[in-house]
Amino acid sequence: MSLHTPAALELDDIQRGVLSPRPTPYAATYLAFRVDDRAQGRELMRRASAAVTTAADPVSPLGEAWVSVAVTFHGLEALGVPRASLDTFAWEFRQGMAARAEALGDVGESAPAHWEAPLGTSDVHVVFVALAPDAPRLEAALERARPAYDQLPGVAAIWRQDCCALPSETEHFGYRDGVSHPAVEGSGIAASNQLEVPLKAGEFVLGQRDEIGGIQTPQPEVLGRNGSYAVFRKLHQRVAAFRRYLRDNATGPEDEELLAAKIMGRWRSGAPLALSPQHDDPDLGADPHRRNTFLYERDDPAGFITPSGCHIRRGNPRDAAVAGEVRLHRMIRRGAVYGPPLPEGVLEDDGADRGLMFAFIGAHLGRQFEFVQSQWINDGVFFGGDSARDPVAGSHDGVTGFTIPRRPLRRRLSPLPRFVVTRGGEYCFLPGLSALQWLGDLQD
Repeated sequence: MSLHTPAALELDDIQRGVLSPRPTPYAATYLAFRVDDRAQGRELMRRASAAVTTAADPVSPLGEAWVSVAVTFHGLEALGVPRASLDTFAWEFRQGMAARAEALGDVGESAPAHWEAPLGTSDVHVVFVALAPDAPRLEAALERARPAYDQLPGVAAIWRQDCCALPSETEHFGYRDGVSHPAVEGSGIAASNQLEVPLKAGEFVLGQRDEIGGIQTPQPEVLGRNGSYAVFRKLHQRVAAFRRYLRDNATGPEDEELLAAKIMGRWRSGAPLALSPQHDDPDLGADPHRRNTFLYERDDPAGFITPSGCHIRRGNPRDAAVAGEVRLHRMIRRGAVYGPPLPEGVLEDDGADRGLMFAFIGAHLGRQFEFVQSQWINDGVFFGGDSARDPVAGSHDGVTGFTIPRRPLRRRLSPLPRFVVTRGGEYCFLPGLSALQWLGDLQD
């Protein structure tokens, strides 16, 4: 097969949760299970293969609602997958997120010792994720999945996180979320950036050719093919601290909004600085066809409009000149808000737990999620920014500030506290539907 001829994706064997952007607005539930009885765990996989929505269903029986099923490395062990097969999975996945904490910047108060139980332990085996445009359809999706795990006493539900869009349809720091989504060859889903060339399917789907011509497939092929890796992270947001930082570094309310935009790379409405450098443009921010269609190199190589160290330019430098090949580090990202909003204008923490459940989807844990987290979020060398970290999501120690390129003098903000604290997470495998059935049919 020529590298230039994309293989047709077997969409009816790929979980919908691998390729689809989440609906807006949305409601979501994460459920984690521990498998105490191998035979009943396998029955869970058999039943799950009937509950999961496939990528071939652009509209499922429940409309824009779907259920995904993911399995951790400890989960594959609990199901009795043979060692020879386990050894063919990505080594980062085999280690698990907690073991990778230092490389990810999950240190200090974000360290696994402080994570919410049972996240990061060997007890988390299977994760169900249900996603829908509203609570009634979410409940219907959960109802459809319930037979998969009901009446299996050897499978214990051990953790649950409910998420839903805030009335403002922003995340807790006040920014419109869910704006960016890459195009994947053969998926039939358009990119949010119409200037981005679609990525090879193997960047997201195991068993397909990736951007460098390789094919990653855990063995046997029926288990690995059409699967993907998913990174789930529970991230607590310090909203009051973020608001105070903006207020303390700004000259007034207008400057506060400009600082918020320079830190993120977008105005709160979702309008990018790249297309609206001087002021917010809510109409642009609300337009999914325009708000993400821009590049950096031609108009803003030095970051005078969109700072090179801002959150969105770190997460996806697009065509900007940086160390490395940007297309090898693209991921599908999905954020879902949990917890109550902090009332507008409040500058003191009220003690409530609020933040984002983040999902990152890709076929290469090392060069996608881990690379971006360690090299782009928690370092700045790749764009010439020394050791400066992501102003929003970086693991800050209160020593390094944020610099905004500006003529004639750049603007330096005060040292950044940590605004986002990791509360836990898991590296998971999202099996194809045939793989779920294979896991269900395993014999000792």
